[in-house]
Amino acid sequence: MSLEWPILSVVIWLPVLGGLLLLISGERAARPIALITSVATFILTLPLYSHFDSSTAKMQFVEKMPWIDHFNVHYYLGIDGISMPLILLTSFTTVLVVLAGWESIKSRVSQYMASFLIMEGIMIGVFSALDAVLFYVFWEAMLIPMFLIIGVWGGPRRVYATIKFFLYTFLGSVFMLVALIYMYMHSQGIQTQGTFSILDFHALSLGRVEQIYIFFAFLLAFAVKVPMWPVHTWLPDAHVEAPTGGSVILAAIMLKIGGYGFLRFSLPITPDASNELSWLIILMSLVAVVYIGFVALIQSDMKKLIAYSSIAHMGFVTLGFFIAYDIFDKTGGWEKAVLGVEGGLVQMISHGFISGALFLCVGVLYDRMHSRNINDYGGVANTMPVFAALMVFFAMSNAGLPGTSGFVGEFMVIIGSFQANFWYAFLAATTLILGAAYTLWMVKRTIYGEVANDNVAALKDLNGREFVILSTLAVAVLVLGLWPAPLVDVMHASVANLLQHVSVSKL
Repeated sequence: MSLEWPILSVVIWLPVLGGLLLLISGERAARPIALITSVATFILTLPLYSHFDSSTAKMQFVEKMPWIDHFNVHYYLGIDGISMPLILLTSFTTVLVVLAGWESIKSRVSQYMASFLIMEGIMIGVFSALDAVLFYVFWEAMLIPMFLIIGVWGGPRRVYATIKFFLYTFLGSVFMLVALIYMYMHSQGIQTQGTFSILDFHALSLGRVEQIYIFFAFLLAFAVKVPMWPVHTWLPDAHVEAPTGGSVILAAIMLKIGGYGFLRFSLPITPDASNELSWLIILMSLVAVVYIGFVALIQSDMKKLIAYSSIAHMGFVTLGFFIAYDIFDKTGGWEKAVLGVEGGLVQMISHGFISGALFLCVGVLYDRMHSRNINDYGGVANTMPVFAALMVFFAMSNAGLPGTSGFVGEFMVIIGSFQANFWYAFLAATTLILGAAYTLWMVKRTIYGEVANDNVAALKDLNGREFVILSTLAVAVLVLGLWPAPLVDVMHASVANLLQHVSVSKL
């Protein structure tokens, strides 16, 4: 069932306009305006799910109009089963981020809230864009509000962290722009004027060498954004210095945009190069899962530990996407490769819930004690029992406890890996051990035991606002863990179509 009104444009530009309104409003009105705008945006994204036709892989809710006629650039929007869940995750998370900063942000409140609303619209634009130029504009525009969020409201080393974040992500994206321009020039043999349509790029006939160059151009952009080992070093610094809301958006949404790029660009546009170089991505993914898991074990800063955990868990995402080629080689078809790719997508959504919740938990403690050092805590369960129960639940989810969303995506990717190569599955499965080790080690030292000091003894449990935020995420983690079918069903046709396209190109 389709909608007659331009829903994608509305959910992109409503938060952007709300953010601009905040810039001219007073501090007193900033919080209510931000909350109303974010809630309205979330409600307006719900029809994307309720009116979505999961039986087809075609783009839905399509909007297209001329933008730059001379270069055949269009304002071209549309979503499928891959992008739609990520849009819902974005609008859902933004509401929680606005609530999380309700009391903790004391200065420049209107600018703080405006940054998140504007970034929300831009990120929805990234997931909706079907024109490469429009995609690139949204992709780069994301950097500006996050740059400000870290640089203005961040910690003592915020300038270093925000410049490092900007340089890593911007420089990687330049190579993607070169690849997009090359494909536009190449497409002039198909259409007189050339095209920047991403879907038309999927149909381009590119030689082996061309595909390899374009694949690496995309890899430099998407690997930094995920981030994959060894271009991950900007993330822990950004997380440690960012305010709580910035860390939540970074982990829950911005990292997923890199994974989304692999499915929207790398696999369908350069299928042969992706096949030839899949070993490289699998290697980088497994290093992230194993090595970064050990790095997380030695962290004393809770935020840095969760940041390294995010890198390890995102390794599962890229592993799930690229084991498809090994499965093709073993089975001769695309049908069994669906499990790995869908597992990677489920992992992206699940990680958005869990990592966001863990960063919010650290934010709750930081607001009270102004410390993220694990050694400054101990026995929190004695003074904050409700908070302790929720944090332990999220920690267990992060470790892949069956019945939570953290288990579903990882289990699907591991089963998919078994179909490709036993050793892929064996190494990937170590995350269940390492994840439990670093997460539960943090919980043991923070939550359990005797009350460590007078500061912990003086802690007060969650207030109503904090309880609503964390319990909402707990419900989301539990529902997705027990009933993943509503998510898997909407993405299945799109994933199957993508893999069918890739397998045909490979053959």
